[in-house]
Amino acid sequence: MEKKITYLSALLFISMLSSCELAGDIFKAGAYVGIFMVVAVLILIYWLFSFFRRR
Repeated sequence: MEKKITYLSALLFISMLSSCELAGDIFKAGAYVGIFMVVAVLILIYWLFSFFRRR
């Protein structure tokens, strides 16, 4: 029963958005996730270099 309510609310939410707005929101989320991943990888590389330099 809860899955039906979740699917119904998601369908209702999606139908209230215009397709262009939905696509724009997806691309914005993708850009933020991409920026976060790049920063995370740079921090990891910096940490690895500093870790091996101390040894």
